Amino acid sequence: MSPASEQTASKPEQFDCLVHGESVPAQSGKRFDVVDPGTGNVWAACSDAAAQDVDGAVQSSHEAFQTYSKWTPKQRSKSLFQWHQLITEAKGDLAKVLTSETGKPLREADQEVDYALSFLWWFIGEAERIQGSSITSAVGGRRAIIIKQPVGVVAALVPWNFPLVLALRKMSAALAAGCTMVVKPSPETPVSALSLARLAVRAGFPAGAVNVLTTSLDGTPPVAEELCRHPLVRKVSFTGSTRVGKIIAGLCAQNLKGSTLELGGNCPFVVFDDANLARVLEQLMALKWRHAGQACISANRIYVQRGLHDKLVAALVEQASRLKMGYSLAEDTDFGPVTTPRGLDKAEAMAQDALSKGGKLELGTGKRMSDGGGGGYFMEPTILTGVTDDMLMSREEIFAPLAGVSVFDTEDEVVARANKTSMGLASYVFTKDVHRLWRMFEKLEAGMIGLNTGAGSSPETPFGGIKESGWGKESGKDVAVDEFLVTKCGTLTIEDHW
Repeated sequence: MSPASEQTASKPEQFDCLVHGESVPAQSGKRFDVVDPGTGNVWAACSDAAAQDVDGAVQSSHEAFQTYSKWTPKQRSKSLFQWHQLITEAKGDLAKVLTSETGKPLREADQEVDYALSFLWWFIGEAERIQGSSITSAVGGRRAIIIKQPVGVVAALVPWNFPLVLALRKMSAALAAGCTMVVKPSPETPVSALSLARLAVRAGFPAGAVNVLTTSLDGTPPVAEELCRHPLVRKVSFTGSTRVGKIIAGLCAQNLKGSTLELGGNCPFVVFDDANLARVLEQLMALKWRHAGQACISANRIYVQRGLHDKLVAALVEQASRLKMGYSLAEDTDFGPVTTPRGLDKAEAMAQDALSKGGKLELGTGKRMSDGGGGGYFMEPTILTGVTDDMLMSREEIFAPLAGVSVFDTEDEVVARANKTSMGLASYVFTKDVHRLWRMFEKLEAGMIGLNTGAGSSPETPFGGIKESGWGKESGKDVAVDEFLVTKCGTLTIEDHW
């Protein structure tokens, strides 16, 4: 595979859906373009699957499930290990695909491949850690036996911001549990999922164990809806916006179908006067500007106590101004474009709203770059101060290279402001006071809390939010694989004589 970010090919590369181990075009014959956000050029064209293509893919995965669900945990673990080796060998190509699809710098793309592999490595082991139990009943002469079995065919709906991590995290957990899967990647990033699925075929999984339906932006709603409604799909795993997550939940509820929803965030980043400034800056720079601010766990609302506010802002502006923006395949680039022009529209609207309500620009213009971006979707790092809770960038997820800093005075005040959101994905707090750390851990309303730490996501810890940030977990010991299992209880009566 030769990613067209290198811009050597005059014709976009052609990709079809992957069904039952084979490349399959959409029944309509239609295709859609995949654009490199760093240049604005089309580099690939993928089959545009429609609702009519869903049944074939689901039937294939259902057929594969009849065989794969009977594999022993050791067999599943061995194929997962082989898959891990193949992905590792293809790391360089996969990173270039990521760069072409998302626009993230090549160094970040390399890191995403490693990050994705860490989840697969974890689930290699989890495949052999699925256990039931036995219980002595309160009723004499009885024993209860608990077993866990794979739920069946799973539909995975994957977003564009971390397409390799989020596809592989879902795929590896489901396969470790003994499930098969139909993946519908985002229209912006279909080739990442196709690449992983092709490698899964080579790793020895049965044909149909992982199928991929690529769709355009217009084709996404009907295909996703058909997957959610299909009677052979027993579980849906979705990562995306809260608005769409509610639609997915409603569709699943119609047939009492299980779902795991990892939805939007509006994550507070709280810094007290006694925090270690160097540590704060290190974590904030990595968390805020990663993939040009397009991460669900990014620092969305930065609250700094009054005594440290000016010093932190000055240091943040100085460090952010040194970020080198440019084309993502260049080795010295550490800040790339946003992935979609819609992201720029939203960022500009948020910046203008903040400025109209008294916000002050400390760095950047709050506008997209009209030149110097090579035709891509670029906005330089932008920092505003004087941000208040009534501004759009406080009330909504930013998902762009836009940082807003607010000042606060007391612990009670910042807790109330931090929790004043319908979201509850992640929160962050920095202080040297261990008692305050513990209080904040308990008071902040989020599924994941960084305590003097930025992004804390890892394979061994549960990833997921509360409130309108969704339900279910996508990693962690036992819980992630449990999302793809059903629990059965058998009750045995033992006769008095042996």
